[in-house]
Amino acid sequence: MPPKRVPMLIALKSWFTDQAPPDDALLAYKQSGNNRYLELLIEQYSQDLYHFLRSHSNDALAHDICQKTWLTTMEKKHLYEASHSPKAWLFKIARNALFDEIRRQRQGCALDEHTLVDTQAVSTQAVSEPTTNLSAAIEQLPFLQKEALSLQLEDFSLKEIAQITQSNTETIKTRLRYARQQLKQVLGENHER
Repeated sequence: MPPKRVPMLIALKSWFTDQAPPDDALLAYKQSGNNRYLELLIEQYSQDLYHFLRSHSNDALAHDICQKTWLTTMEKKHLYEASHSPKAWLFKIARNALFDEIRRQRQGCALDEHTLVDTQAVSTQAVSEPTTNLSAAIEQLPFLQKEALSLQLEDFSLKEIAQITQSNTETIKTRLRYARQQLKQVLGENHER
């Protein structure tokens, strides 16, 4: 009786067929440790991560934090829970890394989200200056409002934004409402002229 070669042929066939990417590449990476899934994650989310970080920092820092985010993902993949969105989990890591880096750069200074608001808030004079560009108007928002708005623009739900920022949903709603009011005020004045 000849040896069975069917399992080996099936294994060889799987090498040459493209498998559909998993719905949750982060969960697949957590379970298998296969770097192919990490590559899928990077391909899928790196631009969004960079854009988010760039809206809250400079170019060099955004690149550094992106790299730290992927390193942390590799180290802490076991902490990911499938009940979370992979994108939200990655953004939370990136946001925390950004805060840690800002704290490190301001050595010895107590720094929390409210300090960021105070240091990055725009004076009322700057807000009253004419702005025709939506991007420029968003840049004028206080940090927490800009953060909530930029996460919403990344298509995160209120619940996901609350998870990423470690805030409650009502707080996020308030930040978004204030951000919209300020944008209407700044952009609305320009449309009247």
